[in-house]
Amino acid sequence: MRDTSHLTAAGPLGASAPPLSLAHSKRGSEHERQADERLLVYFSRAPEDALVDHLKLCGWTVSLARTPSDCARLIRPDVPYAGIVDLSRFTARELAALETSLRQPLVGWVALASPDRLDEPDVRRLIRSYCFDYLRLPAAAQTVDYLAGHAFGMVTLTDLDLVAGMASVGDDEMVGTCDAMQQLFRTIRKVANTDAAVFISGESGTGKELTAVAIHERSPRRNQPFVAINCGAIPHHLLQSELFGYERGAFTGANQRKIGRVESANGGTLFLDEIGDLPLESQASLLRFLQEGRIERLGGRESIAVDVRVISATHVDLESAMRDGRFRADLFHRLCVLRIDEPPLRARGKDIEILAHHILHKFKTDSARRIRGFAPSAIEAIHKYNWPGNVRELINRVRRAIVMAEGKLIGADDLDLAQFTEQQTMTLAQAREAAEKRAIESALLRHRHRLNEAATDLGISRVTLYRLMGSHGLRDPAASEEKAGEADDSGEGKTATE
Repeated sequence: MRDTSHLTAAGPLGASAPPLSLAHSKRGSEHERQADERLLVYFSRAPEDALVDHLKLCGWTVSLARTPSDCARLIRPDVPYAGIVDLSRFTARELAALETSLRQPLVGWVALASPDRLDEPDVRRLIRSYCFDYLRLPAAAQTVDYLAGHAFGMVTLTDLDLVAGMASVGDDEMVGTCDAMQQLFRTIRKVANTDAAVFISGESGTGKELTAVAIHERSPRRNQPFVAINCGAIPHHLLQSELFGYERGAFTGANQRKIGRVESANGGTLFLDEIGDLPLESQASLLRFLQEGRIERLGGRESIAVDVRVISATHVDLESAMRDGRFRADLFHRLCVLRIDEPPLRARGKDIEILAHHILHKFKTDSARRIRGFAPSAIEAIHKYNWPGNVRELINRVRRAIVMAEGKLIGADDLDLAQFTEQQTMTLAQAREAAEKRAIESALLRHRHRLNEAATDLGISRVTLYRLMGSHGLRDPAASEEKAGEADDSGEGKTATE
């Protein structure tokens, strides 16, 4: 990054020069129209009218944002923008709140800052991590336009398929464009508008809690509590009191009343994770609550009405658990009114790469080095690996690679997946040698190691075949002299191929 405050518009690429652009045929005429309009977001507590007027004269469609919420409202996640952020207008306390806005993948930010603010570590970090370039104030309007044009041009080179995948739902790691994920997103939107119980099945690490949160945030209960309980993480003897609470004096050490998790979710959503690990005695209490909509605290006599929407999830095969008597069938049918199957990461195709880029974009500030993306070896390994830990494992590997990578691109070694990529290159001579060896092996197998027939099939003499077998390690070296003598005595001449 460089300080370009000395630039003027008098150069060969003046303010009127059009920015780099791509024809986004996949995105349709609307996106082409918006790219032609050259969208620009001016993010400042006090925008300068003269700069706004100049940018409009230069052909920019300018939107003004004074707060991070304005940015979130104005910026579409699938459309490229240039961005101008006036860091000198924000206080030191407000800088942390700017990061969410500056992380937008399709906004090329140009920072404006006064010389004294550039000495602040937080300002320098934001510029280094998120901005295409920066200018010291005061800055000429022509120079601002010049840099904004180049930032916009660089943003248009972004892979919009990756960004579209990131924006599918927009909640943390719930990204994807494959059919399975698109079906999941449609299902979430459908079930969110009902109050029926939802059961989410899937392997560990696939993001079942993210799905539950997405349902809650799109439901009429979104302004009420979302309470998550990991049924497998709470000791069995404490589960009843954690779920339903207790009254003072209910047992030794109960010095005051405690509200349980179920009651604390009143009006909102109760997420029961790893429901398959719930012990049988707790299953009976939960079934009673689901049937009656009322609970009793331990040690209490009062029946309390609780209105919650229940979402449950587990990686356990509950059908097998019911057959084995480890899970009540009547409880399962209460919980599984609507069912969602979470796809494993290995079944999501190109989404694995999209998700890896999303995680890199989210956590790239974990490293002082500016990581730009993934090397081809990393992409190859990402697609070849089976991902038994699913999304959780991908997050962990990418975050570790961000910290450990020594270059600007993350490689397969950084992900600790070097064994899942072809590291060695092959020369043309090596390729020919490998092809020759495969052809000889195939001919020998077809003719059951009868050399005369195999040689005829390959179009060479028996002597040549025997010599090539030796060079490729396909015969016993100890018998070479004897076999070669037999070949010479047979009177076979050399072919033109020798």
